[in-house]
Amino acid sequence: MSVILAIESSCDETSVAICNNGKITANVIANQTIHENYGGVIPELASRVHQQNIVPVIHQALTDAKVSKKDVTAVAFTRGPGLLGSLLVGVSFAKAFALALEVPLISVNHMHAHILAHFIDDPKPQFPFLCLTVSGGHTQIVLVKAYDSMEIIGETLDDAAGEAFDKTAKILKLPYPGGPLIDKHAKNGNPLAYKFPEPQIKDLNFSFSGFKTAVLYFIRNQEKLNPDFIEQHLDDICASVQHSIVQILLNKLKKAAKEHGIKDVAIAGGVSANSGLRNGLQALAQEMNWNVFIPAFEYCTDNAAMIAIAGYHKYLVKDFVGQDVSPAARMIF
Repeated sequence: MSVILAIESSCDETSVAICNNGKITANVIANQTIHENYGGVIPELASRVHQQNIVPVIHQALTDAKVSKKDVTAVAFTRGPGLLGSLLVGVSFAKAFALALEVPLISVNHMHAHILAHFIDDPKPQFPFLCLTVSGGHTQIVLVKAYDSMEIIGETLDDAAGEAFDKTAKILKLPYPGGPLIDKHAKNGNPLAYKFPEPQIKDLNFSFSGFKTAVLYFIRNQEKLNPDFIEQHLDDICASVQHSIVQILLNKLKKAAKEHGIKDVAIAGGVSANSGLRNGLQALAQEMNWNVFIPAFEYCTDNAAMIAIAGYHKYLVKDFVGQDVSPAARMIF
């Protein structure tokens, strides 16, 4: 029997989950609204709020799962990548908690966990499969060979797709977080109203820095002709930007699937909650005869359930770490 308590604190969500014999029985997330005042996450503020949230969130998770501290058989935590101050709160608490209970510590790579979120609920992909992992800080195509064997076969050379969404939102003067608002406005717009360039990268890698610049110059030029351009055409702009980003992502995924002869394809990460990406992937799956796996919304953004399920599979093979473990802001994949 295993009862794993998992802590996720890589950015601005304080989350704790309980995994009981491979089943998620609690997944509590405390969001930080303070960053809305600054248009982005302030690392120092994030770490302070984590300190305030972590104890009540742990109590709530134990209550929801109907277990006590004495039932916990291991503590899993996000070691990285992420904001160093935020990670430090989670890692320090996990080490203290495990030491007090005399149970093993399990270190989890945040990006591995996003991929393994697909093993929380059915249906589950079969190895090997491809996973397009898209977030504010990462854009990767990963060949997943086993729970503990993953290979990045494509990644961004500069900016992430999630950052392209967020920076576009800033250009359009949308409040933070802007990515979901672009998705909301896009539903009422024409995705073919405006055309933006697709980066010409021959391999499976991505680039979004030039795309962001193209959007910026387009908006600036249009506003010179019509100062109210954004307000009058917001839905069409959002729809066109979203369509362009989604096509860039899916074209590379299609290429990767052909090169590796794989039919099981998944998406993960915060941007996997985007309706345009989800719908586009479903349409491409019909064309390519893929088996597609899309996580539930609650497992797309940062959450401890994905840390718990990743920790569970490490627990089965006794992949533990010692008390000398430290957070890694740029953890190797």
